[in-house]
Amino acid sequence: MSESPAGSLVPAYRCPDCGSTVGFRSRRRTVAERFLLPILLLRPVRCGECFRRDYRLIFTQVHERWSQTPKMMPGREKTTSKRNVA
Repeated sequence: MSESPAGSLVPAYRCPDCGSTVGFRSRRRTVAERFLLPILLLRPVRCGECFRRDYRLIFTQVHERWSQTPKMMPGREKTTSKRNVA
């Protein structure tokens, strides 16, 4: 397989702690992260293995953020277990 020349210019994500290549976009938390980081062409990224959070160039290839909230199905009731658990 041959890669395009533009593909080699885009850096791949690699965690500095564990060396993992799986990274996800992280939420912007502070005012500085919301307004200052885009000016510097940075965005928050979280490692998928060790969960370390740091800042990377917006050109770095990472996965989209996973949703933290479970999807609720309308019209379905919660089922409770009939077991007694201490």
